[in-house]
Amino acid sequence: MASDAVSTSERIPVLLLKTKSTPTDAYEDIFSTPRSGFDHFEPIFVPVLQHKFEDEGMQQFEKLLRDKRIGKSADSAYGGLIFTSQRAVEAFAKLVEEGKGDANWPHLQDVPIYSVGPATTRALKAIPQAPPLQIFGEHTGNGDALAQFMLDHYGEWYKDRPTKPPLLFLVGEQRRDIIPKTLMDETLPDSRRISVTEIVTYGTGVMESFSSDFADVLRRTSDRPSRWVVVFSPTGCDSMLKGLGMLDDSTGKVTTETTEMQPETRISTIGPTTRNYLMRTFDYEPDVCAEKPSPEGVWQGIVDFGNSKPA
Repeated sequence: MASDAVSTSERIPVLLLKTKSTPTDAYEDIFSTPRSGFDHFEPIFVPVLQHKFEDEGMQQFEKLLRDKRIGKSADSAYGGLIFTSQRAVEAFAKLVEEGKGDANWPHLQDVPIYSVGPATTRALKAIPQAPPLQIFGEHTGNGDALAQFMLDHYGEWYKDRPTKPPLLFLVGEQRRDIIPKTLMDETLPDSRRISVTEIVTYGTGVMESFSSDFADVLRRTSDRPSRWVVVFSPTGCDSMLKGLGMLDDSTGKVTTETTEMQPETRISTIGPTTRNYLMRTFDYEPDVCAEKPSPEGVWQGIVDFGNSKPA
């Protein structure tokens, strides 16, 4: 006979520092569904980031789409697109929606669309186009690996061109430069080097209400045996660490004299970019860094951490 469900007071809160996706969120699904004997998590969303579309970049991108400047022909301005965030995909989806009614819109079925991971790929696949978009790179998981993949894949895609057509990279105000630096590395032979143009389609900042929202959730979960905080980007790390009482005001680093937090609070990052930011900026190494930047990767990292603790 199955055991009784774990009561709410016994569940381990998983504070997901992100906006809940609609209509469903894969992180909510995986942390609220019993799996492999684990039925004691409670996902709680605490939105950190505030996004807004950048008019200038959106207009620039829209003009390229409407003028059919992204394509496989030799006179096209760009031979493919790069997406490394769901926000950039949302900007693209907005333009696609606004262009509804044109049977051939958005004219991109013949070019490679590069995506850094499963979440971005899922968002791209949801954009309606017939024939569908050709999306590559889901398996790479980070910008460095995606750039290395593109050097080979894009090179093969346009193997008949001595100079590869430029790629268009839809980005936010804050981004790493690893992809353009890798693709445009001057040490690469001309036949392999790929020019990259970045268009800023959205801006990102910390929500004004995050600090108070986070403090409220910490208060509400203070009677639990333990809890997890899952961090998805460098933005908001400062406010998170302050909220947990871990920052030394005089140094801006995580204090080495932090008293044992009650309840026990552990931190997981979505991947190495955010982990490295925490280590470099705050001298803090999180308890878990997901091996794969996905709901399954985060869940597995937290479960494995719990299983590795001494009884």
